[in-house]
Amino acid sequence: MSRANQSCDSGEDLQHYQHYVYAVVYSMILAPGLLGNVLALWVFRAYVKETKKAVVFMMNLAVADLMQVLSLPLRIYYYLNNTWPFGKLLCMFCFYLKYVNMYASIYFLVCVSIRRCELIMWPLRYTSSRKKNDLYICVAGWLLVCLGCLPFPWLRNNIYEHNPQSSATPAHLRTEAPGLLSSPSPTSKLVCFAELPMQPISTSTAWALLIAAELMGFFLPLVLVLACSYLTAASLRRLTEGAVHDRGEQRRALRMVLSCASVFLVCFVPYHVTMPLDFLAKANALGSCSLRKLVLRCHPVTLCLASLNSGLDPLMYYFTTDEFRRRLSRTEITESLALNRRLSSCFTGEV
Repeated sequence: MSRANQSCDSGEDLQHYQHYVYAVVYSMILAPGLLGNVLALWVFRAYVKETKKAVVFMMNLAVADLMQVLSLPLRIYYYLNNTWPFGKLLCMFCFYLKYVNMYASIYFLVCVSIRRCELIMWPLRYTSSRKKNDLYICVAGWLLVCLGCLPFPWLRNNIYEHNPQSSATPAHLRTEAPGLLSSPSPTSKLVCFAELPMQPISTSTAWALLIAAELMGFFLPLVLVLACSYLTAASLRRLTEGAVHDRGEQRRALRMVLSCASVFLVCFVPYHVTMPLDFLAKANALGSCSLRKLVLRCHPVTLCLASLNSGLDPLMYYFTTDEFRRRLSRTEITESLALNRRLSSCFTGEV
């Protein structure tokens, strides 16, 4: 790929801007995302055997969101301190985990949308055997996502040491260096995440990976989510054979499907618009310096929006799922605490 615009590198100002954006947004997501997804797993665990309303998929969605939230403290530390002291293996794992969680969230949002749409349109088709198949769909989804995200760390599989005070370090090293610099100085810093260097690959390989990621990870899920939204909304305007005639149930299903579509549009569409441009910018394949700088400043914002879904999903559960609100009601919590106290008394021999 072309290196014609290596002189476009914005240097320390761009890095400072990116680290500031990441640190602020991730700090805002951490607490509500952690609390919301832990509560979601607690609620769905109680109802997973009692309802067929895509609870298995929502549990897996909560797991994906929680995994992302648990990795945020390490990311926040790095962006606040501008160095990574936790080793190369953990750096690459957290980098890989980011994409696994994002595409797992996309996968399970699609599954939730399809299941709720199916239950409204053809409720009699959903049997106990099909409910068991949901578990296999979840396992297959995790395997597909984990394998599909392997190119992300493969393309950025080297951590290196960067001395910001050394003029001998090339300006383009941040994005193209193939490995470790030798003889680190006392002022050198270990970098991770956004500063990981890209492996040199051919243009055809780069375009093939980008097209595959956009088609399978974005366009196809987007079409499915929007189609489910349309079909569920249409079910409110007509009575189809074998469809649910409970208008309240139809409206609740519509709220769930529209919420999935809204989260998808807000969190993942902006990221997948800027992702190919960011890839080309970091590979120095964009001919315009102004466009390259714009992309490198916009992409951190869209990546933060993609992370925001871990905080938005629990809100979606609360406002669209009766079981979630009922489980978090004061009466339900009081009864659960009272039951726990009685069980504790039985085990300890107290009266």
